[in-house]
Amino acid sequence: MEHLSRFVGQMSLADDSRAEGNISSEYINIRAQTSIVKKDFGLTTEAGALKENVKRNRYRDILPYDQTRVPLTLLTNENDYDYINASFIKGATETKKYIATQGPLRHTLVDFWRMIWQYDVKVIIMACREIEMGKKKCERYWTTFKETTPFGPFIVSNFEESSPNEEVVVRTLTVRYYEETRTISQFQYTAWPDHDIPYTVYGMLGMMDMARKDQGNNANPVLIHCSAGCGRTGVICALDYVHDLLVTKQIKEDFSIMKIVLELRRQRPSAVQTKEQYQFLFSAVAYMFENALRSAENIYQNLTKSNQPLYDGVASVKTSPPTTSASAQTLAKRNSNVQHRLPQPRQQKMNNTYAVVNKSKQLLPPASSTAPPAALHHYDNAELGNPKCHVSAFYSMVKPKSRCPPANPLPAVSTVYDTAGPANHRLAEASAVEDQSGYELVTAERYSLTEDDYEYVSNPIKHMTNICTPGSMEFNCRIKKPKGPRDPPAEWSHMER
Repeated sequence: MEHLSRFVGQMSLADDSRAEGNISSEYINIRAQTSIVKKDFGLTTEAGALKENVKRNRYRDILPYDQTRVPLTLLTNENDYDYINASFIKGATETKKYIATQGPLRHTLVDFWRMIWQYDVKVIIMACREIEMGKKKCERYWTTFKETTPFGPFIVSNFEESSPNEEVVVRTLTVRYYEETRTISQFQYTAWPDHDIPYTVYGMLGMMDMARKDQGNNANPVLIHCSAGCGRTGVICALDYVHDLLVTKQIKEDFSIMKIVLELRRQRPSAVQTKEQYQFLFSAVAYMFENALRSAENIYQNLTKSNQPLYDGVASVKTSPPTTSASAQTLAKRNSNVQHRLPQPRQQKMNNTYAVVNKSKQLLPPASSTAPPAALHHYDNAELGNPKCHVSAFYSMVKPKSRCPPANPLPAVSTVYDTAGPANHRLAEASAVEDQSGYELVTAERYSLTEDDYEYVSNPIKHMTNICTPGSMEFNCRIKKPKGPRDPPAEWSHMER
């Protein structure tokens, strides 16, 4: 357990650039050591370079080593070759092995099924899509749901298909070859871009757990492929390799991901193909180790509470209780460094999200009432009836005047108009005191309208009994001559202004 804690601690450095720098330098070292490994072990690619086999390679620079390539001995016709672009990879235990292969081409589909049938593959892990960035990455070697398709002498049916999450598709295929029928589980991971990394480690590790469950104790190889069968395929092989080391308690003090990747590259060229994939591998391994530490701590705490002796599986925990709290902090920091593209939910300000629509104008409180504190805020999604939220004091509204005058109009001097003020003002109280809201209530004496101000003016003529009633618009309003012999006053000789 101490080795796990040490590794997780190394995943989080004080300087993020140092962490990325260490991973980059290790990956450069891996590429340099690959040439040395090929020379020391005498690795060759003669079979893949043969003229008759060149067309069976999806990429000319990715050829299986002759020392680890998968030979095909099952012949379906006289024109079959023994070559396929696939390599054997040894696992962390004697019974675990993998077949790392490229996505089949149209003219190698039968060869692909020959290999599956010959080595009695029970689980297939597919780490790519059929088409990526407009390019064909893999031919469909299965069939659509509830359909049956022949691939040469192999009759393939897809009788079950599901998506346990948005990143994984699980298919249960039945393959019939002459009179024998077998069942194969296919796990397709769809969220891994070519030459890139997934946004999280959780979907990938969850899919691998499901694949291990279907594989069980079967000693037959697990077939893993992407497009070229090296980058993404190498990462999956490395993760499963580390998982088996962890389960069988083979994590030693000299544990090194770089050594594991170099061992994979000795068996399959370009395994773990990019620096970003190597970085993702570190993040996923740290997550696996943290889960192991957390599980060990839970076992320790449960046994301590029940006063039961610790079993051999956690003997190291008994001598030195794990300190997963620090490990959890380091893992969290590491995940934030490595998975810098992990999508985070946007945090939006509520003021910019919720708008006040058609909220009725609230009556102004009496002069004796105390105005609520201006620091409070009220949103439309707040619980109604909450006494802490005073609605009328915090919602401002610019609203046209009613076209019908009120029953008891206020005197002209004290009339208050809803006037749009500058953008940085809001509605104030009846005392015309400006607050921080954004609009201001002003009286006719304080605020003089200009031609730039907008106001709806009603026509009061039809509501008045006398067309010359004070407050009218004063159009076509003439003074009638008085009856009787008296002369009219001098001020009546002109239009009222």
